[in-house]
Amino acid sequence: MSNKAVVVYSGGMDSYTVLHTALAAGKDVYALSFDYGQRHSKELDIAAKVCQKFNIPHKVVDISAINSLMAGSSLTDDIEIPEGHYAEDSMKNTVVPNRNMVLLSMAIAYAVSLEAPEVYYGAHAGDHHIYPDCRPEFVHAMNAVSQIANYEPVEIVTPFLNSSKGEILAAGLAMNLNYGDTWTCYNGREKACGKCGACNERMEAFNEQGVTDPLSYEV
Repeated sequence: MSNKAVVVYSGGMDSYTVLHTALAAGKDVYALSFDYGQRHSKELDIAAKVCQKFNIPHKVVDISAINSLMAGSSLTDDIEIPEGHYAEDSMKNTVVPNRNMVLLSMAIAYAVSLEAPEVYYGAHAGDHHIYPDCRPEFVHAMNAVSQIANYEPVEIVTPFLNSSKGEILAAGLAMNLNYGDTWTCYNGREKACGKCGACNERMEAFNEQGVTDPLSYEV
């Protein structure tokens, strides 16, 4: 069986940890990133640098043409990004409609073309309450479909499906990962804002682990 694996890689700390988890498992990794019309490309720029650093084949697919079909999110539209704790209802406006189904469908197609039996992505427990397409029932259903959608079955691998952000960070720290090579903030400025839900969740994870975040913040 092929040892190839496609990793859906955004450049954030979750997918960064997933990328290295696949590498640590000895997988022949092919990283796949998407430009879906998000507010900024900072994560994608960082993803490209990481893949270059580790000599990982990396494709960035521009699907921004379908942005008008995935409207209504503060990550893609001219809607103010909410600030505060990640668990608040206001964070629901960061949901991009059907995003992970779209991205996983393309990742599965790429895996089939590579004869790769696995696609990794970074769904985790911290996102379950806000993002329906990160919940176990979605992952399991999508995985079942990916087994029958092509002549070659592809398994969707989610190493941190039931892990918190802090537990993901702990796993990465155990691998001596440098989280300065990631970007989490919903804003794409020089420094992370320290106010949006993504920043709050990241800062809580670092506090939980008792380590200093290598990123600089505006606050």
